[in-house]
Amino acid sequence: MEKKKPMLVVLAAGMGSRYGGLKQMDALGKNGEVLLDYSVFDALRSGFGKIVFIIRHDIERDFEARVPARFNGKVDYDLAYQDMDSLIPADLYAETKNAGRTKPWGTVHALLCAKEKIDAPFAVINADDFYGKEAFAAIGPFLSKSDLKDGVIVPYSLKKTLSPKGTVTRGICAARNGSLISVEELTSIAREEGGVFNTAPDGTKRFLPDDTPVSMNFWGFPVTIFTDLSRYFDNFLAVSGKEPKSECYLPSFVDWLIKNDLLNVGIVNAESEWFGVTYQEDKAFAVNRIAELTSQGVYPDMLW
Repeated sequence: MEKKKPMLVVLAAGMGSRYGGLKQMDALGKNGEVLLDYSVFDALRSGFGKIVFIIRHDIERDFEARVPARFNGKVDYDLAYQDMDSLIPADLYAETKNAGRTKPWGTVHALLCAKEKIDAPFAVINADDFYGKEAFAAIGPFLSKSDLKDGVIVPYSLKKTLSPKGTVTRGICAARNGSLISVEELTSIAREEGGVFNTAPDGTKRFLPDDTPVSMNFWGFPVTIFTDLSRYFDNFLAVSGKEPKSECYLPSFVDWLIKNDLLNVGIVNAESEWFGVTYQEDKAFAVNRIAELTSQGVYPDMLW
């Protein structure tokens, strides 16, 4: 039996509250390409096979018209759906909706919603981040191993992942002997006078060196990960599910796996470029940088 190529799972169900719109579908390339087009292109030329996009039902028509419709039969893809009530007990869904919840339960929830679509080792990325061809070229061979049992992360230096327009959320990584030993999700990181700091909910500030390795949600997993993923999410719902704004993050899940000796997570250092569109003000840089990369021949004028 022919070995299956690794899959790419794209987290594209976000609401874009800080961006002010559906950033995963905002045209940035000169032919209407969105940011995730470049990730899909980089993945395919790095040995990936099928792409799974996780979206919401309410954006399905617009998403298919703006993204897959341009693939011209060159991309094998499928859609999975993350809505507020996806995989959530009916009573919990009703209670939290009445309490004011307006969004699903985060990236762990999103990945679980795609479980039935994934049958090979896979990478997970955000739709609104640009990861660079070097990152895909590095993680592709790792996920193509015939006996894959480990996870993997492509980390980025913190200084390369900040937005000049506001705070960002990043998973702060610590490593030993080529493996991740912890990842801590910090949700209010920004450059201030004197350096980069995270501001905790109580106002406490924590200094973070510029070269701190961080997660940008570029993970690689064996397909066996879903048993632990389901268990972790069930525990999260039991403890925090009723909080209207609680979210279950993939970096926190990975940290739990490591601390419980459930998965070794290797590190692939690709020295790749990153940029994203967290805020509307980030768009101009993204448009200009994509134009530069295209003019340099990193990407063709017409991706598809």
